[in-house]
Amino acid sequence: MRSGPFVIDIAGTQLTEEDVQLLHDNRVGGLILFSRNYQHRQQLVDLIQQVRALRPDLLIMTDQEGGRVQRFKAEFTRIPAMGRLVKAAQHENIEVPALLRDVGWLLASELLACGIDLTLAPVVDLDRGISTVVGDRAFAEDPQCVVEYAGAFIEGLTAAGMSACIKHFPGHGGVAEDSHHHQVVDERTFEDIMSTDGLTFKTFIRQGIPAVMASHVVFPKVAAEPTGFSHYWLTTILREKLGFKGVILSDDLSMQGASWLNGSAVAQAQAALDAGCDLLLVCNQRAKVLQLLQQTAFAQLDCGNQIRTLRANNYVDFDQLQKDARWVETRARLMRWSYD
Repeated sequence: MRSGPFVIDIAGTQLTEEDVQLLHDNRVGGLILFSRNYQHRQQLVDLIQQVRALRPDLLIMTDQEGGRVQRFKAEFTRIPAMGRLVKAAQHENIEVPALLRDVGWLLASELLACGIDLTLAPVVDLDRGISTVVGDRAFAEDPQCVVEYAGAFIEGLTAAGMSACIKHFPGHGGVAEDSHHHQVVDERTFEDIMSTDGLTFKTFIRQGIPAVMASHVVFPKVAAEPTGFSHYWLTTILREKLGFKGVILSDDLSMQGASWLNGSAVAQAQAALDAGCDLLLVCNQRAKVLQLLQQTAFAQLDCGNQIRTLRANNYVDFDQLQKDARWVETRARLMRWSYD
């Protein structure tokens, strides 16, 4: 079955008739889950099993970073934001990379035990003390520290059997505004960006990172469009100059930062695809999803290879996970620290 580029959401903890109809559409290649889709672990497992019965090829993902961005909390290990976790470990003279390997492994293992393929993490933006949306979601301010710490976290994800998706290319930490709610402009030059924020992305791309999420930030001294709609950023720079071979995901096309194009949802999606995005997130606006799925042109797109690249290769048994000494020890350590 052909799998298209759209990653959509659902409203509740169970599938509606409309959800079922949309998930059957081969223009949909993925499902992203939010806190509103979660009551408890068994409910999540049942929901994912229903989705798999409809479309076993779908890529099921979520945002599970820790701190402010942890979609599933009850019956999951509460994880501090990465910046806070790093500082807590340093304060207690704990080896940070070793801890982050364990945390990445635990976070991925708990999601895999529910049947989730991918978490959209880690954030490899720099915490420059400017951005309201990045803040302590970032590991550090120094790019070399981010490379070391995020790299260890990625090693943990990979060891559990989950791919990593670094975000938000080429960096969201240089501006105060949140692209969820604003059109965000960063006035730095290409050289300034790539010698700071861009260093983390360049390093992980050289190491073969499988997925990158583009930001909605506009860098007017580089390109007129937000990054996720910019052929220059995604094709000329990310693909050709940096040599990225993996999957490019858009950030949510329903965010305010994506509204620069005063056209239809169809024109917006086509612009992102033309720029170089492989998978397009369309969340929290069902009307926009319905508009996109009325277009026969999108039915010809097949992102099956990209989706298979990011599908998990090791779904975990939760009962066995709870007996794993690494899970028990890491969970106990994390429970000692504040996470809100």
